[in-house]
Amino acid sequence: MTDTLPELLSREALLARQTHRLQHLLTEVTATNPFWRHRFDACGIEAAEIKTLDDLRRLPFLTKQELVDDQNAHPPFGTNLTYPLQSYSRLHQTSGTTGKPMRWLETPESWDWFMECWAQIYRICGITDDDIFAFPFSFGPFIGFWAAFEGAQRCQNLSLTMGGMTSEARLKMILEMQATVVCCTPTYAMRLIEIAEQLDLSISESNVRLIIVAGEPGGAIPAIRARIEQSWGARVIDHWGMTDIGSLGIEPASAPGGLLILETECIAEIIDPETHEPVQKGELGELVITNLGRNGQPVFRFRTGDLVKASIEPCPSGSSLLRLDGGILGRADDMVTIRGNNVFPSSLDAILREFPEVAEYRIVVMTQRAMPHMKVEIEPTVNTAASLDSVESLVDQVRKTIKDRLNFQAEVTQVAVNSLPRFELKGRRFHRQDA
Repeated sequence: MTDTLPELLSREALLARQTHRLQHLLTEVTATNPFWRHRFDACGIEAAEIKTLDDLRRLPFLTKQELVDDQNAHPPFGTNLTYPLQSYSRLHQTSGTTGKPMRWLETPESWDWFMECWAQIYRICGITDDDIFAFPFSFGPFIGFWAAFEGAQRCQNLSLTMGGMTSEARLKMILEMQATVVCCTPTYAMRLIEIAEQLDLSISESNVRLIIVAGEPGGAIPAIRARIEQSWGARVIDHWGMTDIGSLGIEPASAPGGLLILETECIAEIIDPETHEPVQKGELGELVITNLGRNGQPVFRFRTGDLVKASIEPCPSGSSLLRLDGGILGRADDMVTIRGNNVFPSSLDAILREFPEVAEYRIVVMTQRAMPHMKVEIEPTVNTAASLDSVESLVDQVRKTIKDRLNFQAEVTQVAVNSLPRFELKGRRFHRQDA
């Protein structure tokens, strides 16, 4: 018996923990879960045959589309349910960013597992008993908000809910209540900066010391990170998770620049998206997750679509957990090819956020003359828009920087002040337009 915190376990202890929990999960799920019984039968594998992590690779990968198809064929929850419906106590759903929202059910036990994930996350990013949390978002069915909030509650930290409030009211509450930790998307952290500038509020002098961001790759993009940190006078902590798999990644306070994956609560693989074979450490690949605490609606070998690189060197924090250099580097399904160059939205985001004169932007990829074409619409700040020369200079600088960095010519145009949408959850700035 050991009192060691899970996130501090050695590699040997982590592997033993994963193997034990995987065997227990397989035994329970395959006994009663129609979705997984069918998949095991289809590939001719018995749960008892999977005794090690290497044996797990005998199972086929699971895609989000397969889960969506199952819920569409068997509404409203699909067949991936291990227990009778009355055993479940919570309903959440995905944000629907990449398609139709999916519904996810939690048992009291699986929700406790979520809370254990957040307890580890908060310890790793350096939360103290004195921290006051601010949650500036509407509490709809999206699981990330609820999990982060209730995780802080279970840590017994004072937590401020801000649903049904304007951005101005939220910002003032953060300042008046002397919040020290803000949890939001990178997009919304930037939006609150814009509000503060409009109200002439000095948020850099507030009590906020940490801004935990998730839902987008912005927390791992140096230009966005620097802009948030400089404006808030606070440290940005990147977090990663998905409704489908849980809250499983966090940047340690003592080792910025990478995400630790909670291998205490999941099994992580990194594969080549094309060949499906494991990649070597340091090589770009797609993250695949098997979670180990969501027995009621589990996923085995789920393809996240997120592109990552496993660190070659040990984490400077001293943790044995898998470290992803640079966090989430992009999404396999977001990549577009422009003039022979592979381009990710995060690459453009990094460039555009280097220009403080850009208040918002929108990217549209379309087909012109049978070739992909990219149009970048930039909304200048109020001060920049007041000068025609400043706007023209900004457009030219953005166009030139994209050309120099990404090796293709984008069409860059100006739009009117306050004409582009603002976002509270994930920013939807990247659009594909059919020819």
